[in-house]
Amino acid sequence: MEEKKTCLYDKHVAMGALMSPFGGFIMPIQYSNITDEHQAVRQACGVFDVSHMGEVLITGPDAERYVNHIFTNDVRGAADGQIFYGMMCYPDGGTVDDLLVYKMAAEEFFLVINAANIDKDVAWMEEHLEGFNVNFEHVSDYYGQLAVQGPEAEAVCEEVLGLACKDLKFYNGKKLDVEKETIIISRTGYTGEDGFEIYASHYLIRVMWDKLMESGRCKPCGLGCRDTLRFEVGLPLYGDELSAEISPVMAGLSMFCKLDKPEFIGKEALVEQKANGVAKRVIGIELQDKAIPRHGYAVLKDGVQVGEVTTGYHCLSVDKSVCMALVETPHAKLGTELEIQIRKKTFPGVVVKKRFYDKHYKKD
Repeated sequence: MEEKKTCLYDKHVAMGALMSPFGGFIMPIQYSNITDEHQAVRQACGVFDVSHMGEVLITGPDAERYVNHIFTNDVRGAADGQIFYGMMCYPDGGTVDDLLVYKMAAEEFFLVINAANIDKDVAWMEEHLEGFNVNFEHVSDYYGQLAVQGPEAEAVCEEVLGLACKDLKFYNGKKLDVEKETIIISRTGYTGEDGFEIYASHYLIRVMWDKLMESGRCKPCGLGCRDTLRFEVGLPLYGDELSAEISPVMAGLSMFCKLDKPEFIGKEALVEQKANGVAKRVIGIELQDKAIPRHGYAVLKDGVQVGEVTTGYHCLSVDKSVCMALVETPHAKLGTELEIQIRKKTFPGVVVKKRFYDKHYKKD
């Protein structure tokens, strides 16, 4: 299948970005280098092309009831503009995808899904429309998306892009009229820093990208540092820390599963997992060495494999080799000593919290 291109593809190529397939798209992995881009987001401001993400619009009298049926979090009674993180689950509790749900109005919800899962997610949602009076629109082809992230993101969005966003609280969004077009901007991101995500037509996304590049106040960032940034603050990536085989409970994301809701797909399985425990859990491991654990590497206890690495890096912000791993629950307690097989050697490590670096969201 031919890889798709975002509306900014030509601009990335012209800037000399390293391009590579990701989630069915040809995406920029890095421009200068991952370390510089990572530090720009932690210390100042970086911008990501995330136009590969998918969007679905749910409207109509049963919009809230339908979203609550397919989604683990609870959107009932939410204020307009409020945003929720959560998952869609299979009946057995496995994860279809993790996503953001924006409540734009009483009968209007905007869902943002992962690029690699767009076709699967849309099919899953459409399969569960029966019995709900809603209008379902798959709008991924219309929207491009920018993520402006870092401690200076608010000033950059206000001053360079002219977008009024100071008033937005964390995990809230709103519509703005820009050049005879309605866009969506939200105080959200995938980096652990303050930041904004902007959804607009391909034309406006290109205009905004050019303004940001010309300003010199925002470093272009690729998916390489997007992964290092999300990883070190403990945010999951579908396919690594969540999957059809890894439930939200196994991933340590039960707080986003409102088990007191009357019903949602997968609720019974997740209630059972919470009550009786799970066989495996996603944990953090810190190595006592500079060696880098990678996805798929074996996790051992006294020489016997008890799990495998889901994501691993030498953490740029704290100068430690760390990873997330899916391990058998008896070995998941904080302080447990484990080993990681890296090629032909094993390296000692200890179970730690999955957040290796503190988030710096603006929540006041």
